[in-house]
Order: sequence, then C-alpha cells, then structure tokens
Amino acid sequence: MEISIIILCLILSAFFSGMEIAFISSNKIYLEIEKKQENFLSKILTKLTEKPSKFIAAMLIGNNIAIVVYSFFMGDLLLRTLIGFGYHFSNVTSLLVQTVISTFFILITAEFFPKVFFQIYANSLIKFFAIPAYFFYWLFYYISTFFIWISDFILRRFFKTEGDQVQFFFSKVELGNYISEQMSTVEDDEEVDSEIQIFQNALEFSGVKARDIMTPRTEIDAVELFDTIDELKALFVETGYSKILVYQNSLDDILGYVHSFDLFKKPETIKSVLIPVEFVPETVYIKDVLNLLTKKRKSVAVVLDEYGGTSGIITVEDIVEELFGEIEDEHDSDEELIEKELGEGKYIFSTRFDVEYLNETYKLNIPESDSYGTLGGFIVDHTKEIPQIGEEITIGNYHFVIEEATNKKIELVKMTIKE
Repeated sequence: MEISIIILCLILSAFFSGMEIAFISSNKIYLEIEKKQENFLSKILTKLTEKPSKFIAAMLIGNNIAIVVYSFFMGDLLLRTLIGFGYHFSNVTSLLVQTVISTFFILITAEFFPKVFFQIYANSLIKFFAIPAYFFYWLFYYISTFFIWISDFILRRFFKTEGDQVQFFFSKVELGNYISEQMSTVEDDEEVDSEIQIFQNALEFSGVKARDIMTPRTEIDAVELFDTIDELKALFVETGYSKILVYQNSLDDILGYVHSFDLFKKPETIKSVLIPVEFVPETVYIKDVLNLLTKKRKSVAVVLDEYGGTSGIITVEDIVEELFGEIEDEHDSDEELIEKELGEGKYIFSTRFDVEYLNETYKLNIPESDSYGTLGGFIVDHTKEIPQIGEEITIGNYHFVIEEATNKKIELVKMTIKE
C-alpha cells in the first residue's frame, strides 16, 4: 500500500507538472479552433481556458499536495529500508539522505521528463488529458480562488497593479507557428490554398531583407548615360522590360532609369527622360523599402553592398510578389530552377536557391553566413573565383561538380554529401 501511494503520487505530480507546462506552451490559436468544434471535449477546453490563472493555480496546488504526500511516505520507507540494511545515521544525516534520494526521484520522474514531454506535444496532450484536468480543476477550484484573491490583494495593495488579467489576444509568433504547423502537414503534391499561402507570406514579410529578393547585379540590363536613343530602344525590345537602368562609367554609379512610355515623347537624349532611383543597403527590410518607395512615389531602388557598390536592384513588383506570389507577364522567362534528389546524399541544384531553403527542405546543414545567401554564393565564397564547367570542388563534407556556368556565375551543380 505504501509503495502504491508513492507511485500514485509520482504519477499525479508528473500529470500536474506536465499539464501546467502544456497549458503554457500550447498554441492559443490551436486551442481556440478546438474550442469551436461543438463537442464535449470543446466544452471542457472552454471551461479550462476561460480563467487561465485558476487552471494554473489548481495544477500547482495538486502538484504540491502530491509532493507532500509522496515525501511523507517516501521518507518513512527510505528510513526503514536503510535501517533494514544495517545503516544507522544521526537525525540530521538521516534527514539529509532522505531529502537527497526523494528529491532525485521526484525531479526525474515527476518534473524533468514530464515537462519536456508535455512541452514537445503540448497541443495533443492538453486535449488528451483535458477531462482528468477538468476534474482536478473543479476539485481545487475554491482553494485556487482563495489563493488568487490573496495574490490579487497583495498586487493591488502593495504593488499598485491590476492583478490577474485574462489575455484576449494572440501573438504574431503563435499565429505564425500555427500556420507553419498546418503547412508542414501538406504533402508535396497537394495544392495549398492561395489565401493560406498569402497569409503565411504576410507573417514572414517583416523579416525579409532586400538582399533576399533583389535582382543580382549580374542580371541587371542597363545602358550608359551617353548611349543613343536607338540603343535604348533596342534594349527595350530585346529584354521586354518596361524600365531600363541608366549608369555612368559602371554599374556602381547608377543614375536612374528610363520608362518605356517616355520613348513616345521622342526624346533626343537619355538624360532628358531620366528618372532618379532610391538607394538602400542590403540589410534593410523590404517593408521599409516599400514604405520608402511609396512615399517617394518611385518603383525602383538600387541595393548597395557594404562598400557602396551596386549589389542589385529591387522593384515594387518584387516586393508585391513576396506577398502574393509570382506576377507573370508576357516577357517573363519560363526558365525553372532545378532541384532534384538523385539518390542518397546526391543532388542536382540550380545555384540560385537560397542556402536556408535547401537546409530546411533537404536537411543539408550547409553553413549559413552573411557573406552569401545562395548555393552559388557559398561555393564562390570558398573558391574566391568563378569555377568553370567540369570543375570539382570539395567544401567540408560537400562535394560539388560544376554542370553549367558562365564567366560571370555558376548556374547548375551536382552535389554529393560525403560520409
């Protein structure tokens, strides 16, 4: 009977500790959705969460009662066991030994492991144990109400605060985590609802920087300030763009851009129809770029690197695409980025893919750095030059074979992860 009580107390303590951390760690949006399901469990969850402080207090009271009962019986059992083995201690030493052994068992079995487990599976376990939690919630309801009243009195009287307040809002992080969890359950071949995708993009929007979505310097089409109007027209026809950048001497000195509509004005020089651009650093957030372009009524910004040179360009269209997806027109290229798993540890990738994306999708653990963002940047950062077709490069555990490249950039690589 004594051992049964000890085991029961350990189980109850683990339950109370786990439910406390599960309630704190659970996604509030997930719980709200579960509460709208119109079933018996949803009603239980509604009751448990309508006053969070009382639920937490009930779990704490239950945990403390379980620990006190456990300590009483465990201490008595340990003392008799030690005497039975012929060990005799003074009162102080005996108390110390009982405390150390009892604490070790309670920490491992009823505190550490349950809290870790309940935190990882918070959403599932708070539903699974909702009914027993509700039983103890009402069992300790009046005791928890009394202690909360005392704490509120102390807070109002001595600390001049409002006391216990119910939170009626969700954090952006909770909303983002819920959307990410739902997206992770979607199979690769399933189509994600466009509104859900836009919603997720909006949540991630504030963390995207200019360098993440800019058109890189190597892909910029531009004319020199003193080129002829005929040369400008030819570039408009060749590229199909509505805007062409204008530079002086080099791309590091971009002066502005010309809109194709301005050619109807029959200008004599490029300078006469030149529209100034804004300049932003690589590390600026695109939400700030959008605000800047909107206020200045501009549509193009030049992205500068840390040395003041041109790193790329970013347009309002690029920023809007980050929210709503690709905006295609008749001049957009049909070229697709290649990503294919050839076998275990073997892949073929277009080098324009972000290292962060490849790590998340294929679990490659490629080192990430502020010095580069793409797979091609990772390779060039190591080689300090542009590798050519057929070259083989080894960086740590990663072996690359250059499949396609130009004298300006790498296009396609075959990648092998060495054991």
